[in-house]
Amino acid sequence: MTFKTWSRVGLPALLLATAVAAPVLAQTAAPAADATTTAAAAAAAPTVNKGDVAWMLVSAMVVLMMSLPGLALFYGGLVRAKNMLSLLMQVGYCVAIVGLIWVLYGYSLAFTGGSPFIGGFSKAFLNGVTLESLAATFSVGVAIPEIVYIAFQMTFAMITPALIFGAFAERTKFSAVVLFVPLWVTFVYFPMAHMVWYWAGPDAIDAAAKAVAAAADGAAKTAAQGALDTVLADAGYIFSMGAIDFAGGTVVHINAGIAGLVACIIVGKRLGYGKEALSPHSLTLTMVGASLLWVGWFGFNAGSNLEANALTGLAMMNTFIATCAAAISWMFIEWLVKGKPSMLGLASGLVAGLVAVTPAAGFSSIMGSLVLGLVVSPICFIFCTAIKNALGYDDALDVFGVHGVGGIVGAIATGILVSPALGGTGIFDYTTGAVASYDMATQVMAQVKGVLVTVVWSSVGTAVILFIISVVVGLRPTTDVEREGLDINEHGERAYHS
Repeated sequence: MTFKTWSRVGLPALLLATAVAAPVLAQTAAPAADATTTAAAAAAAPTVNKGDVAWMLVSAMVVLMMSLPGLALFYGGLVRAKNMLSLLMQVGYCVAIVGLIWVLYGYSLAFTGGSPFIGGFSKAFLNGVTLESLAATFSVGVAIPEIVYIAFQMTFAMITPALIFGAFAERTKFSAVVLFVPLWVTFVYFPMAHMVWYWAGPDAIDAAAKAVAAAADGAAKTAAQGALDTVLADAGYIFSMGAIDFAGGTVVHINAGIAGLVACIIVGKRLGYGKEALSPHSLTLTMVGASLLWVGWFGFNAGSNLEANALTGLAMMNTFIATCAAAISWMFIEWLVKGKPSMLGLASGLVAGLVAVTPAAGFSSIMGSLVLGLVVSPICFIFCTAIKNALGYDDALDVFGVHGVGGIVGAIATGILVSPALGGTGIFDYTTGAVASYDMATQVMAQVKGVLVTVVWSSVGTAVILFIISVVVGLRPTTDVEREGLDINEHGERAYHS
């Protein structure tokens, strides 16, 4: 799910490549010159396919459905009835405010050049975005309207901070949430999206690489290689490490999971935690929400290919199979450990599988995703039970245990599952126009480095933001408000009337 606007980088790179190659091309035979000119013309006019556009519009809509009503119902059912509306309100507010921030400056910070860590303000207020401006896909010469890409990426930004709410559910002021979301997306999410997904795009790299191939020895070759190096360097920090993340294992899930862990520790435990039952009030709604999450996740993962083709089908199948395997795996491990298989366990496994396959969806074979699903659930189960109980933190809805841990497992496993020897797709090298040579140790190490950067960035950024909020408005309501419930005290409403 990487991107660069063609009009900003692809075309300038093509013009630079043409200028470098022109003296050489003038000395070559006419047929070769004609072929190069034809290729350059094709690169300058990328194709927009209506099927790709339609698929991306649908993907954006179903990813929105993951937040509203999917995540809202999933979380809402897991809390006590007196706090049901507070979760719905928090998720609804998050979606709305992030949508506004995205078009004001978020898109620009995430997906324009600036530095390896953050973009700039060249597209603030969507400056320069028109009905004619295009966004690159993963295929040379194939694009989608930039406005469609903006809508798709906006839905990712909307759901990510909302995932964090489950960690500190039932004991946080709404005013604190109101401040937290804009600060967190600005200083944590947008930089992470830039570091992982920002790059020059296939068209710019392809054009610059062809200019190197066409250049003669000497100054022309040196200039062309310098131009290619500049294009390759125009990428986010984690992307430049060689780490791969198809649909958001680092940007979304590890990022939110680590933030959730930090938040639940700083905010503190719920009143009565470990001493009284804090049972979910409606597992029925939780299952409805989990089911909507699964459906929406096809837009999340398969939509991240930015095209409607066979690779999109692979991402969709992996999203099916890893999820099925993880749900069954969690059910049986819980059955073995606790003596009974629970519906909540099945739903938790479903989400764990979705999380784990997110970074691997477009890289793994279907059998690889099956193994990933079987493996991730026991690991997440241990973190959601034994480790959480041993360490004593109150991650109310297991945001860290499922999203953080599942995201880490999936991100690292992606470095293995991408291996062509294991049926993976390999990593395409746009400078050569072929799948690059693969070394498992190198790729796994790149994945680990990406995970570590994400953990540090998210944890430090979240801690600083929560400290500021604690000083400005405070994080927790009074004891009486928390005991009576956030719904009636914070919002003046009740979810249910007896």
